[in-house]
Amino acid sequence: MPPLKAVIFDLDNTLTDFMRMKHKAVRSAVEAMVEAGLDYNVEQGLSAILAIYDEKGYEYQEVFNDFLTQVTGSVNYKYLAAGIVAYRRARDSSLVLYPHVNVTLMTLAKEGYRLGVVSDAPSREAWMRLCYLNLHHMFDAVVTFDDTGVHKPAPEPFQAICKLLEVEPEEALMVGDWPERDLKGAERLGMRTAFARYGNSHGVTSSDADYTLDNIDALINIVHEFKQQ
Repeated sequence: MPPLKAVIFDLDNTLTDFMRMKHKAVRSAVEAMVEAGLDYNVEQGLSAILAIYDEKGYEYQEVFNDFLTQVTGSVNYKYLAAGIVAYRRARDSSLVLYPHVNVTLMTLAKEGYRLGVVSDAPSREAWMRLCYLNLHHMFDAVVTFDDTGVHKPAPEPFQAICKLLEVEPEEALMVGDWPERDLKGAERLGMRTAFARYGNSHGVTSSDADYTLDNIDALINIVHEFKQQ
């Protein structure tokens, strides 16, 4: 088995508690729209917006336009503006890293592993999250949807990150919360895989990954195992 040279991470729900942030931000947006005059139940509004995200993707930028059209027949720009402002304020205050992310990344870097990110998010959104969380200096390479034009589990994102990190797929470990996207594509190329069960928001019960993580810092023991092989 080739030596391990790189550890590659998904971003949302692997490094950041993305769904927690999304729920808080959407709730704040609906509450602000109601305060601005929208006659609608907050809980129903939250469910309706999350349903739009489920259908069109969690990076969909017109979600509040669609929601207002759905519930009122048109876009009231007072409601829209109130929702966007509240969403952004709540998003910025609730976007946080999972416990032990910083210390794990620093430990891996000090031990000589190259670090990368592969995200299905658009480049601007991915980099904004990395910068907001002060992670933009931690990684040797980042690949987003805009860099390849395809989503995981297509091979291109995984091939691109390995090329940037100057490693073969067999020399890399891929860490992610969504096995069907984050891990299956990596596995097909020969990468080793670790399921970030602590960030699982998809109801996954079995991942078939090489490793399962209940905390991200478990990676430290895993990479130490590789050194002993």
